[in-house]
Amino acid sequence: MSKEVFRANDVFGITRDLPLNYVTRPAVDDELVAALTRDQHLVIYGSSKQGKTSVRKYHLKDDEYIVATCSNRWNLGQLNSTILKQAGYTVVQTETRAASGHYKIQASAKLSAKLFGKGVEGQLGGEGGRENTTEVTTAPLELDPFDVNDVIWALKEIGFEKWIVLEDFHYLPEETQKDFAVALKAFHESSNFTFIIVGVWLQENRLVQFNGDLSGRITTINADKWLRPELEAAIDLGEEKLGITFDAAFRNVLLNSCYDSIYVVQESCLQACIKNGVHETQRPTRSVAVGESANGIIKEVVDKQSARFSDFLTNFAAGFGQTDLEMYRWLLVPLIGASTEALEDGLQYRHIRRALSRVHPRGSSLNAGNVTQALKGVASLQVQQGVKPLVLDYDQSLKRLNIVDRSFLIWLVQQDKEDLVDMIDVPMNVLQSLDAEEEEE
Repeated sequence: MSKEVFRANDVFGITRDLPLNYVTRPAVDDELVAALTRDQHLVIYGSSKQGKTSVRKYHLKDDEYIVATCSNRWNLGQLNSTILKQAGYTVVQTETRAASGHYKIQASAKLSAKLFGKGVEGQLGGEGGRENTTEVTTAPLELDPFDVNDVIWALKEIGFEKWIVLEDFHYLPEETQKDFAVALKAFHESSNFTFIIVGVWLQENRLVQFNGDLSGRITTINADKWLRPELEAAIDLGEEKLGITFDAAFRNVLLNSCYDSIYVVQESCLQACIKNGVHETQRPTRSVAVGESANGIIKEVVDKQSARFSDFLTNFAAGFGQTDLEMYRWLLVPLIGASTEALEDGLQYRHIRRALSRVHPRGSSLNAGNVTQALKGVASLQVQQGVKPLVLDYDQSLKRLNIVDRSFLIWLVQQDKEDLVDMIDVPMNVLQSLDAEEEEE
C-alpha cells in the first residue's frame, strides 16, 4: 500500500482534474489511443458525466491541445474566432465586410523566435550575442471568420500543430453545428489540423447526419457505456488510495442500482466516506458504509438535483412559447408513463406516436409531422432555455428519444407519476390511458 495521503474529494466525486481512481475502458480508451494515430477527426459522445472529458485529459498532455468551450450563442464565425484566440491570436473585429456579408476580423499573434546576431531590439535570453530569443508580433491578418479557408491559412501562418478540442459541442445552436460539420470536411482535406469534438448525445453519426461527406473522415467514440467490472475497478482503486474497504452489501446494491452511471458511483462513494468520517487516506485500513443503505445514499445524491429536474420539466413543457398543440408538454407524458426498462433503452418514435394518439387533445388526428418536428427540436429547446447539462436528446437516425442525464433517469423512476403529471399541468387521466395501452400490448 502506498504511503501517500490522498483526499477523499480527489478520489471520489466530481473533480476538475482527473479523479485519482481513473479506470481505463478498452472500448473507450483503447479506441481513443488508436484513433489519435489516424488522420481523422474524433467525436467523443455519451451521456452527461460519464467520463467524456476525463478520457481526453488522461491521454493528452496539456501542451498538446487547445480547448474551445462552446456557447449556446455562437455562430460559426464566433466559434472560429474562439479557435484562433485559443491558438494564440488576438482577434479584433473590423468595419470591413466580407463577401458573405459578415464583418471581417483582424488577427495577430505573438510568436517566440530565435534570432541570430547582435543588436536585435527586444532580445531576451541570448548568450554571447550569438543566439537571441524574442517575441515577434505577426502582421495583422484580415480574415473572414466564416470562411474556413481563412481560418486554415491563419493557423498555418503560426505553425500551429496541436489538437483542437471543442468541448460542449451540443450547446451550439443546431445551425452552427451544421455549418461546422461542413467546415470540418475542409479542415480534413486542406490541412493537417485535427479536431476532437465532445458532445452529450447517444447518436453515433450525429455529424455525418449534418454532413454526409464526413463519412469515413471522422472516428466516433462512445464514452457512455460502463461495464460492471469497470465500475468495480473504479471502486477498488478508490479503496486502495484511501485505505478503506466498502461493506460488501453496500457495494453490491450500489452497483445494482446506479444505472451504470460512473457519476452516481463516484458521488455515492464520496458521500459514504463523508458519513463515516473518511476525509483522507486511512491508516490502518478501515471498513466503510457498514449497515449503510446504498439506495438511500443514491437518493440523496440524486435529490440534490431535484429542483433542477423539476424546473426542467416545467420549462420544457412550456416549449418555445404558447402554441395550440403544446407539443413539448405532451411529449413529456409518454416519458413520465414509461417503464424503467423503456427509459433505459430510449423511447422509440412509434411508442411516442401511439401514446400521443391516446393522450393528446387532438387524439389520432394529431399530425405525425408535428410529432417529428417537436422531437427534432428537443435539444434546441433545452439549449435555448439554458438547460445544463442536457437531459433529453432525440436520435434522428434511430428515431429514439434518449435520457442523456442518468441522474434524471434515477430521479424520474423515484417520483410519484401523478405528481409529475400535475407538475406539467396535464389531466391525471392520461396515466390511465397509457396503462390501457400497455395492457393491450
